[in-house]
Amino acid sequence: MSASPETPPRPRRSPVFSALVSLVWLAFEGALLALGLGGLDELRRDPRALALLALFGVSTLVLSIARPARAQDMREKRPDPLPMALLFLVPLAAPMVAAFGARNALFTLPYANTVSWCGVALAAAGLAIRIAAMLQLGARFSPLVSLQRAHALETRGLYGFVRHPGYLGALLTCLGVSVAFGSALALPLPALMLAAQLARVRGEEALLSAHFGDAWTDYARRTGALLPRPARRA
Repeated sequence: MSASPETPPRPRRSPVFSALVSLVWLAFEGALLALGLGGLDELRRDPRALALLALFGVSTLVLSIARPARAQDMREKRPDPLPMALLFLVPLAAPMVAAFGARNALFTLPYANTVSWCGVALAAAGLAIRIAAMLQLGARFSPLVSLQRAHALETRGLYGFVRHPGYLGALLTCLGVSVAFGSALALPLPALMLAAQLARVRGEEALLSAHFGDAWTDYARRTGALLPRPARRA
């Protein structure tokens, strides 16, 4: 969400504790991926799986140490349990489903090996965009559809091109992971994630429009929600 408060920072957790949390989460993601591939031996032998786990590990570690999501003084909050659940579960399921499809030769894509590595590269780009967007907001980032008591409309950097670069990064990551094993079995999952994102975008932007008025209208006119808006000709 591109509006959020300037809240005082909370005491930082120990880097050691943050690293341990990251390792536990990475082990969980690795277990799901091994389940899709058919076992730990298959996971260790698959360079695409190892590349994805390295990406997941680095991104989780960066975010756990930076801690962009912190306690905030919320003025208004709109629960959206279904989109929120989908945005959490779909990225977890995508690698496992994609790996399962490849293991069982289901919906194999043309030029599967090339597509696989293109998928890994796309996932890396998506994670980089998402992390950059979250770090740009810092303590102002909120995972909830909410308004807080003090606000600043973020329009710089990535937010100068799209209103929700974090969602764009997550979508690109999900799409890349879904083809990272050369199977199309997981491709419906990015579409499901996009539907959940658009539902959340509508809720977020309704709150922002009501709060910021003309400033939000002008910002929305210049930017796209998930993709940059083409420049208008003079």
